Amino acid sequence: MIKGIGTDIVEVKRIQTKFERSAHFKSHVFSVNEIQYCDRQSNPAMHFAARWAAKEAYLKAFGVKFIGNHVLSEIETKHEENGKPYIDLSGKEKMAFEEKRLKTIHLSISHTEHYATAYVIIED
Repeated sequence: MIKGIGTDIVEVKRIQTKFERSAHFKSHVFSVNEIQYCDRQSNPAMHFAARWAAKEAYLKAFGVKFIGNHVLSEIETKHEENGKPYIDLSGKEKMAFEEKRLKTIHLSISHTEHYATAYVIIED
């Protein structure tokens, strides 16, 4: 049964501006694996923006009203061998997910030079 649906869209330029304003932003929001993956791409900001949108979409699907109580780097976007993206939770985020007895997270992301979007469905 579907327990939550979330979507988000973000301007790539907005994420790039955050990097320029704060050296801490990247390591605060993204996991080490996400940083390594995105930094290897020809347009890193576009890939970071997609991961930001995935985190926001996940939190909306999970039912979060205030993002400040969450560890964004514990909501990690990874890829299966075929390239399909998925969310991998760790730490407090994983415990909160398990406490609600949720089972499955579906993720779809897309990006262009200017925008990134993500859609998440959570099932029990």
